[in-house]
Amino acid sequence: MSLTKVNATAATLTKNRTEGSVSPLSGMCVTCVDGCIGMCEIGKSAYRGPEVIYPQPYGITTSASEKDYPLDLSHFNIMGTAVGAIGIEADSDKAIFPNVDLEVRIGKNKDIKLKLPFIIPGLGSTAVAKNNWDGLAIGCAMSGVPLTIGENVCGMDPESIIENGRVEYSADLENRIKLYRDWQKDEYGDIILQANVEDTGLGVQEYGLEKLGIETVELKWGQGAKDIGGEVKLNSLEKARMLRNRGYVVLPDPLNPDVVAAFRAGSFHEFERHSRIGMVTEEGFMSRVEELRDAGAKHVFLKTGAYRPADLARAVKYASKAGLDLLTVDGAGGGTGMSPWRMMNEWGMPQVEIYSLLYRYVKKLDERGEYVPDIAVAGGITLEDQAYKGLAIGAPYNKLIGMARGPLAAAMVGKTIGKKINEGKVPVYIGRFGKTVEEIFISAPELRKMYGSRYSEIPPGAIGVYTYFQRLAQGMRQLMTGNRKFALQYIERDDIAAITREAASVSGIPYIMDVDRDEVEQILAA
Repeated sequence: MSLTKVNATAATLTKNRTEGSVSPLSGMCVTCVDGCIGMCEIGKSAYRGPEVIYPQPYGITTSASEKDYPLDLSHFNIMGTAVGAIGIEADSDKAIFPNVDLEVRIGKNKDIKLKLPFIIPGLGSTAVAKNNWDGLAIGCAMSGVPLTIGENVCGMDPESIIENGRVEYSADLENRIKLYRDWQKDEYGDIILQANVEDTGLGVQEYGLEKLGIETVELKWGQGAKDIGGEVKLNSLEKARMLRNRGYVVLPDPLNPDVVAAFRAGSFHEFERHSRIGMVTEEGFMSRVEELRDAGAKHVFLKTGAYRPADLARAVKYASKAGLDLLTVDGAGGGTGMSPWRMMNEWGMPQVEIYSLLYRYVKKLDERGEYVPDIAVAGGITLEDQAYKGLAIGAPYNKLIGMARGPLAAAMVGKTIGKKINEGKVPVYIGRFGKTVEEIFISAPELRKMYGSRYSEIPPGAIGVYTYFQRLAQGMRQLMTGNRKFALQYIERDDIAAITREAASVSGIPYIMDVDRDEVEQILAA
């Protein structure tokens, strides 16, 4: 069976004519007929060309790889035990799952405190992020979870004031930071400002540090969905020209008269804006870290994508030498999916493989007495069992789970439900729970008690994000209680077992039939 659907997918709104008879090698219909209108990717490419590279409808969807990788976190099971308790008194009245402590402190000085072991690694200038930012920012702040402002926000903001090539003002960036800070409670969580090549040239992080109260910045090498710079689609000639003049790569060239004529004639309806790829060197990396610290950064993070093992080693080593506070590593197939569809499916180090190499590399530095930054792993993780396994496979170094599509989905669903409530058109599936925010959202009474008179200001999208995180929290607590681990620092690699020989070979996690072998012999021999 083919590991990836080729030539036809819901992501690009394409399908085969002979859906029941498709070549597993090419993805083409077994019989390609003269006269077909071209519903598959090949056919659609014949008349829409590069447009078909990207998931559609672009800007209002998120997408994830549909490649069936040989290994993923489902190839591990979480172990449990009937004996004892770690991190709490071994008393059945005290060792109950509501008492599991999910708070964690990260950073070189452990001065960033989180209520939950999650982080949103970077949502930038895409329409789907901008349109749901109030839900994400307020929901994360209420949950005590860090949120990262991704790339190109200032460059895409039409209200940005750029003087001498440096950003002096951005309404969008200011609003994104303010929304989070206004709802941050007891200093839990953090708002992080990421930068790519264009952001660095515009001085976005310096602007955030010097004028907007940002304390934590992140250098970005890439993500799990693609190995090129970020892209967005533009349906406005004026905005395409603005971004071209700001130095972005815009295709086709909106300054070309022939292109302008074709756009106005309706030959195409969207321009593509692309970011440049970075050129990583150790000297340049260390220099940039020092520049950011000199500009006032209290914490510096690095986010890297699913690149080849040598690049992962560079990320680990550079983060160690620079004394970074957090290193986030993304596995292939991750991201929010504003990426070339085939690239999202067919490039990079997959989840289990990159996590396993990361553990080996970090452990090697640790055994040599070198500094090890806190680690976050990302790449398609959405629910609590995956989160537990993601922490365990790299324990004790993995501290956080990065996720974007899950919280973004929660924000979008919450926003949609709120809209339907206001319209008096609550769908039957939702209406069985009630007709109001308080009836439908199970965490609404809790939030009303927490925020009092401010409760009415909380958008439904934020309630959706908060409620989603509370589900993850309770699920994590239940799984950890089954392993008798009552705080995050007690999670170990021994908490999971590989259920296939291949998973055991790749990860170094024992095959399930080999778990506890020595202890079993001692018990039976007693």
